[in-house]
Amino acid sequence: MALSEHIQGILETIPTKPGCYIMKNAAGEVIYVGKAINLRNRVRSYFHGPATHPPKVRRMVQQIADIEWIVVGSELEALILEMNLIKKYRPRYNVRLKDDKRYPYIKVHWADDFPKVTVTRQMVEDGSRYFGPYTSVWAVHQTLDVLRRLFPYLTCDRKITGKDERACLYYDIKLCAAPCIGAIDRQHYRQMIDDLCQFLEGRTEPIVTRLRQEMEEAAEALNFERAAALRDQILAIERVVEKQKVITTEQLDSDVIAMARDDGEACVQVFFIRNGKLIGREYFILEGAQDSEDTEVLAEFIKQFYAEAASIPSQVLLPHEIEEANIIQQWLRDRRGGPKVELVVPRQGISQELVEMAAENAVETLRALRTQWETNRNRQSQALSELQQVLGLPYPPNRIECYDISNTQGTYAVGSMVVFEQGVPKKAYYRRFNIQTVSGPDDFASMEEVLTRRFRRYLAAQEQAQQPGGKPDPAFGLLPDLLIVDGGKGQLSRAVSVLERFGLQDKVAVAGLAKQQEELFLPGRKDSLMLPRHSQGLYLLQRIRDEAHRFAITAHRNRRTKAGLASRLDAIPGIGPARRKALLQRFGSLDAIRQASIEELTSVKGITPEIAQALRAHLE
Repeated sequence: MALSEHIQGILETIPTKPGCYIMKNAAGEVIYVGKAINLRNRVRSYFHGPATHPPKVRRMVQQIADIEWIVVGSELEALILEMNLIKKYRPRYNVRLKDDKRYPYIKVHWADDFPKVTVTRQMVEDGSRYFGPYTSVWAVHQTLDVLRRLFPYLTCDRKITGKDERACLYYDIKLCAAPCIGAIDRQHYRQMIDDLCQFLEGRTEPIVTRLRQEMEEAAEALNFERAAALRDQILAIERVVEKQKVITTEQLDSDVIAMARDDGEACVQVFFIRNGKLIGREYFILEGAQDSEDTEVLAEFIKQFYAEAASIPSQVLLPHEIEEANIIQQWLRDRRGGPKVELVVPRQGISQELVEMAAENAVETLRALRTQWETNRNRQSQALSELQQVLGLPYPPNRIECYDISNTQGTYAVGSMVVFEQGVPKKAYYRRFNIQTVSGPDDFASMEEVLTRRFRRYLAAQEQAQQPGGKPDPAFGLLPDLLIVDGGKGQLSRAVSVLERFGLQDKVAVAGLAKQQEELFLPGRKDSLMLPRHSQGLYLLQRIRDEAHRFAITAHRNRRTKAGLASRLDAIPGIGPARRKALLQRFGSLDAIRQASIEELTSVKGITPEIAQALRAHLE
């Protein structure tokens, strides 16, 4: 195939060392990330014998305008770098986990004297114990509801001294062990939380054995109330454990992975077996899998999943062999902390049956999800068609933008812009505007400022797109098919005036949505429109308006909180704007700064031991 001089020059200079390569299109967008033991041979192979490549690779090669590479010291380093680059850029031609958000984890704050149990989307090295990832926050909270009845852990923010006069309601309904009043001491509370962790790991037999021994000791000591509480806890644990399916008498820890594919997407099902029992399962959707071999898709899932997993078992059962098995096993062993990890393809027995069961579940899950997605698409199409008809648009509005203003008596005012495409939120295009030109609580003027800044950005994006190599912000580079302002005639008139000022009144449809009666106001129309109460079009408008309101409120609260933090920090000698910003970026809140050690404070750029001491003194 004909190569540009630029690409030809790159191919001639690529080293023969191990590393990663990054392919970009003409707009500078990263479209593929790969790794190789020999960078030159691997990258050059894309441009030789194109007829032998799969269709996806041929399409990708046609778009390559630039190639970068990073040399590393070993194949393992290349593997790790490749995973990080895919996570960072999410290239369209790489197989990748579909959800770009972080998955939820159960976090046990083990570093605290009296650990709490919370839900988080980020694992950090702070001495806590993590379990997950899970695909559903709802499922995590369901799990915590069960755990709290078995192991009544703390949920409040009290400072635990054991000397409080009374406990809260949760103690009375047996959802908290009440260390605040000394009902349980530190040692026994931490033992209970350790039991909770073992329970999540599927190791219930040691817990029940120890609790039975404690129950017998309490009964012998005539502490019948304590013995009865332990008996109830044992029975509750056993009821939950009864639902866990015993897979094998061998006390093995395994993950069983299988996959189903359809129309460019893949559904991977993971069964978690601990101590021979099936304790849970999760499914994950991958995209970019079209024209990719099963071995590649499975390998990419394993790397991306275990890069985020809180724990790694000694054995992973797979439906077929994968390339790079040896290097992936080496990486998993390092991630696990030393013990060997095996990737096994079972050929017979219970292990093979487990893989087949996981595959069957993957097929059923993907089928159910496709039915759900199709239903949602039909509803969205119906909603957009209704809006087209009601608003007299030439075609259904593909891109809808909605704007809202949030402030507290005119202070810290923030405007929000949310974007929906094909009836689905496009969160990457959401934008916030800190109001700059308006004094006092004037939502009309604030809305005018926000829309003026938005369409200035549109004009700037058009100019940038004309420049060589220009890459305009996609949030502002396109005009909406429908612009919605949260409010009635007043807000609508400001929006119309801004569109007229930019000469866009004939290109952008605009409407105001008032909250009280869900009335829709249109330019040049005296009376409002009332969509049917149960119409899909109204549901979509409400959802978009509510999302704009939520986004504005969140931005306003964050701005107000940061201003409060800044004012508190500004009063401390030695803390100026640069140090204040560094502290807030590192810790995020006054409470976190207050609880930080001197060593943690001095790790922040510009914070000396003297300033750290002053911080502690002023904030305590």
